[in-house]
Amino acid sequence: MSVVGFDVGNESGIVAVARQRGIDVVLNEESKRETPAVVCFGDKQRFIGTAGAASSTMNPRNSVSQIKRLLGRAFADPELQRDLASFPFRVSEGPDGFPLVHARYLGEDRAFTPTQLLAMVLSNLKGIAEGNLNAAVFDCCIGIPAYFTDLQRRAVADAAAIAGLRPLRLFHETTATALAYGIYKTDLPEKEWLNVAFIDVGHASMQVSIVGYKKGQLNMLSHAYDRSLGGRDFDEVLFKHFADKFKDEYKIDVYQNARACVRLRVACEKLKKMLSANPEAPLNIECLMDEKDVRGFIKREEFEQISSPVLQRVKAPLEKALAEAGLTTENVHFVEVVGSGSRVPAIIRIITEFFGKEPRRTMNASECVARGCALQCAVLSPTFKVREFEVNDGFPFSIALSCKPDSENTESEQTIVFSKGSPVPSAKTVTFYRSNTFAVDVVSVDADDLQMAKKISSYTIGPFQSSNPEKAKVNVKACLNIHGIVSIESAMMLEEEVDVPVATTNETLKDDTKMDTDDALGDPAPGTDENMQESKCSADATHGAAENGKPDSEEISAPMDTDAKVEPLIKNVKKIDVPVSGLVYGALGSEELVKASENEYEMALQDRVMEETKEKKNAVEAYVYDMRNKLYDKYTDFVMSEYKEGFIAKLQEVEDWLYEDGEDETKGVYIAKLEELKKVGDPIEIRYKEWAERSSSINQLVHCINGFKEVALSNSQAFDHIDMSEKQKVLDECSEAEIWLIEKQQQQDALPKHADPVLLISDMKKKAEALDRSCRPIMSKPKPAPKPQTPPPPTPPTESPTTPEPQTPEQQQQSNGAGEAEEPTSEGGAQDQEPTAEQMDTDKPDGWAEPSA
Repeated sequence: MSVVGFDVGNESGIVAVARQRGIDVVLNEESKRETPAVVCFGDKQRFIGTAGAASSTMNPRNSVSQIKRLLGRAFADPELQRDLASFPFRVSEGPDGFPLVHARYLGEDRAFTPTQLLAMVLSNLKGIAEGNLNAAVFDCCIGIPAYFTDLQRRAVADAAAIAGLRPLRLFHETTATALAYGIYKTDLPEKEWLNVAFIDVGHASMQVSIVGYKKGQLNMLSHAYDRSLGGRDFDEVLFKHFADKFKDEYKIDVYQNARACVRLRVACEKLKKMLSANPEAPLNIECLMDEKDVRGFIKREEFEQISSPVLQRVKAPLEKALAEAGLTTENVHFVEVVGSGSRVPAIIRIITEFFGKEPRRTMNASECVARGCALQCAVLSPTFKVREFEVNDGFPFSIALSCKPDSENTESEQTIVFSKGSPVPSAKTVTFYRSNTFAVDVVSVDADDLQMAKKISSYTIGPFQSSNPEKAKVNVKACLNIHGIVSIESAMMLEEEVDVPVATTNETLKDDTKMDTDDALGDPAPGTDENMQESKCSADATHGAAENGKPDSEEISAPMDTDAKVEPLIKNVKKIDVPVSGLVYGALGSEELVKASENEYEMALQDRVMEETKEKKNAVEAYVYDMRNKLYDKYTDFVMSEYKEGFIAKLQEVEDWLYEDGEDETKGVYIAKLEELKKVGDPIEIRYKEWAERSSSINQLVHCINGFKEVALSNSQAFDHIDMSEKQKVLDECSEAEIWLIEKQQQQDALPKHADPVLLISDMKKKAEALDRSCRPIMSKPKPAPKPQTPPPPTPPTESPTTPEPQTPEQQQQSNGAGEAEEPTSEGGAQDQEPTAEQMDTDKPDGWAEPSA
């Protein structure tokens, strides 16, 4: 299972992968950590990433960048209209009111949706990850801005599906940064909250978040943002400044030339980076337009002065984030600054003045989001065990369900189901009372956010038919999934059935007499709302919901007589699933998604074919140059002069063909042309290779022959166990190989270098292998093991015969007593020495007397 994090920015993308030793940022084909998010369309193929950025200067009309600014936004959006003024490519309004990007691809005009373009960028990043991991990449975590709307989140998910990715989570960039910051902290407090402000100034937007940390967890306190405040706004200020200046000084209008605009924007971006580290910087561009070289110069003070309208907007997101978190600047312990646009000194100065403390840069400003996404993917992946760290993210918008009016309900009513700051993911159940099919809209209630579409989606609940004459009670389950996408997952009708009456006292019923009487959309009671900390909203949440704090399994109705006993009717609740059908405004349908995936596959196949064709063409060109140089150098003696001149002429002919008629041919034509040249050139290469390596191969064979001969003729005892017949067999094999080598060597020495060799390296290797197979088993035969010798049986000890002397009766009696006191022989077989009479007397205890006879 792959564990990959993607940070797709407005300008570039970064890929991070999780390994056993930690998180690594992957390098692209140019060994760079950042890959441009650019798609350039050509007449034969697409150029994406670094190749697209290299082609964008020469082909600006067909080079698409800043794709995130187009994603999920209506064409009439005022912010989008301002962005379109600076784009060199053409964008039009599609039939659904969303933008379409036009480019010339494969010789015809094509229109692409922003979702398709984002899928192309993701496919390129996916290829970078697969090339690094040497494995297929499917599961991933993709970073998105916290301000992305429901439609933009759906567009990212659709783009990932088109690219063949399966995102485990669309992760807020601010939350990813907070996770990458906090998970490695080992000194987080256990009781008190450590509040950290993260300020991300990217290429096109600014995001601010306040995060509270405790040991093992983070809590997202607030989100704030400005969608159109980033590094590119400072580039635009410089661009307009120098465009007006060059118009006055050099009488050129760069707005009339798309290529000149692209080159000036690139130069202004470099100038901005120079001003971040230097008090002043020059601007020089050769042949900008009308073959005129331009020069410019600006100081940092002047740059900050002309950028003052942009700098004045920096403070607003800071104030909003702090207010929503309910904190003061004194409660914020640290301020972390990230993002490629955060290096502008004026921004750092404003942040320092606002918080009263110097911002810190403890993380990589460009890679922290990708690392955080890879960490989150590792947390969700079963293949990695990550330190326990709880992430409590909050949804940055408020979402409501609005019930459309019908014949019985003339007014539309609205209930907030997910308020701002709701946990992600979560689910809630809302109860409706309707007698037939009805419609529910999912709407946004953030009035201060103009880009948020008022109506997100519409759902039709029904048809259903209730057995009771009264209105049916329908529970509708709304789900906020792990990606931050809101949908109505299911609906269920609850019907009460009367069961057997049960006698009981009125004291047991005093808290259960409240009935449901609201006809319209009712606000769910505390028991109705259910937050779910799961990646998917399961249907169990709907079944566990209740109305007015009472369980759905039974509802009890009783008269209000408090003096006498009553017999309430137990009502069993029957649950019936109700069909739900929905329409998401602006999202791709299932058929459109399948078609987009097929188009992406076809374009990727075309790119792959063209890359392989280029490789084969380059192989033909390289072979022509290499072989021609060698024919004049080291191959001179290995080809006859007449053949040499003809082959050189053939090489020149192929070279001319490559730059004329063969400039645009298929892969098969280049393969055939290379094989045609190799039919003539390979024999020459073989003759040279045989000559160059022949001496070493001869020495190896001679060494093998001499080695076996020396062993076979050796008088060493190590080979005495080998029969003489077998040794003679080894000597015969060596002699045969030696004779063969001498004959072949004599034949080879008589041939010129340009003739085909008769003593081949391969034949000598085979001869050495055959000699080794036949001789080594004989000479390496082990000695037979010696037979084990059985030890002789031990012989009993014999005493020398002596003539007994006559003994007195007392001596006989002492001898008999000593014999009775003898110990048995020891285990080792040696007999203990008999004690003497004196020793026996000394061993007697005091008071012992010799018994009388």
